[in-house]
Amino acid sequence: MAEMTTIARPYAQAIFSLAQEKGELAKWSEMLQFAAAVAADAEMIALIKSPVIDNAQLTQIFIDICGDRLNDDGQNTIRVLAGNDRLALLPEVAALYEVERAAVEGTIVAEVISAVALTEAQMQGIIAALSKRLGRGVTLECKTDESMLGGAVIRAGDMVIDGSVTGKLIKLSHAMTL
Repeated sequence: MAEMTTIARPYAQAIFSLAQEKGELAKWSEMLQFAAAVAADAEMIALIKSPVIDNAQLTQIFIDICGDRLNDDGQNTIRVLAGNDRLALLPEVAALYEVERAAVEGTIVAEVISAVALTEAQMQGIIAALSKRLGRGVTLECKTDESMLGGAVIRAGDMVIDGSVTGKLIKLSHAMTL
């Protein structure tokens, strides 16, 4: 995983610089998210890995699938990534781009994983508490994991708050063995 991040980071930074220069941060977020979803599709992964399809064909297929969701700069980005055999890194590039964007805009994306879907009131409470604690705006990405017994795990940057029942049981187990 660290290797993918290391390889994807220069692409994300270059894209971010271009987007910032042109004042198109939100537009690039949309383009990258869509392109990342295309690159993560099982059929596209098979095409990316296929030794039968050359880079020119793959690039054209990818751009055709994205259609008007990519502007000229977005299409050129796909060409560069495909030319360097890096299309599979698009999800990582998109994620790193969002980290750069959030840093400039003074926001942070927090991931909340809970056993059941959160209500709007719960999400607003988490946003308010994290905003107060971190001193900046917070955007939530909510996921559910039915294997959790209850509670939630929140990740915001390097901070992890484990309020899950499983996490509490693990802490209790460690405390009892000491």
